[in-house]
Amino acid sequence: MNPQVATLIDKMRSLEAELEAELAKHRAELRVGLEKGRAIFEDEILRRHRELRTRLSAYILAARPLVVITAPVIYSVIVPLVLLDLSITVYQAVCFPVYGIPKVRRRDYLVFDRHHLAYLNALEKLNCAYCSYANGLIAYVREIASRTEQYWCPVKHARRLIGAHTYYAAFEDYGDAEGYRRRLEELRKTSARMQE
Repeated sequence: MNPQVATLIDKMRSLEAELEAELAKHRAELRVGLEKGRAIFEDEILRRHRELRTRLSAYILAARPLVVITAPVIYSVIVPLVLLDLSITVYQAVCFPVYGIPKVRRRDYLVFDRHHLAYLNALEKLNCAYCSYANGLIAYVREIASRTEQYWCPVKHARRLIGAHTYYAAFEDYGDAEGYRRRLEELRKTSARMQE
């Protein structure tokens, strides 16, 4: 890999760690604690959260008509999401062991904790669960797809790729046939090390 690219990747990882530390500091300022993976609030904060909750009836009555009309469209996407979840999980279970690709832990991507927030009503909690599932699933699928790409076709595209996954920077340059042939096995082994 290009040494400058490797340096930039290291800087990106350092910035991500710095961002996570800053977010943790902000959570502490909000007096949110974590106990066995569950967010815990002080009693006074919980009381204030309950005061700020919008009653379900008021929430529904305040909804714009177009929001109500489009809600079934949004929720109908649950069917392809569940099918995607099942198929990608089976795909990984069957294929990754054959190729020696480390499996992606689904529970690392699907996080459901917003239902503990006392300032959300039942419908808001349902909406949050739906969005958590959809976005977590897409992140899970993306990780599986990126590990697959790292194994089978670690070649950059000719044009700029928007939103490239974390492994992409280490891929072989587009058009570098010798480098690809020379480094394919190394890239596959690197993939396994990066993901452990």
